[in-house]
Amino acid sequence: GSVSSGAEVIATCNIHIYGRLRGRALAGVNGDTSARIFCHELDAELIAIAGLYRTSETLEADTPREYVQVYLEGDRLNVESLK
Repeated sequence: GSVSSGAEVIATCNIHIYGRLRGRALAGVNGDTSARIFCHELDAELIAIAGLYRTSETLEADTPREYVQVYLEGDRLNVESLK
């Protein structure tokens, strides 16, 4: 389901959200840099993998927002469309 604004989803591995992500999602909290976040609609307050995070204010205007995966590539969080 969806994650409401103000809510948090925290996992040591991957996070799958089959709905809208409006709150915070923190994957790989134990340092797992291969963790990923998958969601149907990205409208998050904060996304993080292995301690590296981005807030809604730091996401570019052209960032994909529907059916996406978030993953680490080096020291950068990437958001990629799954369509």
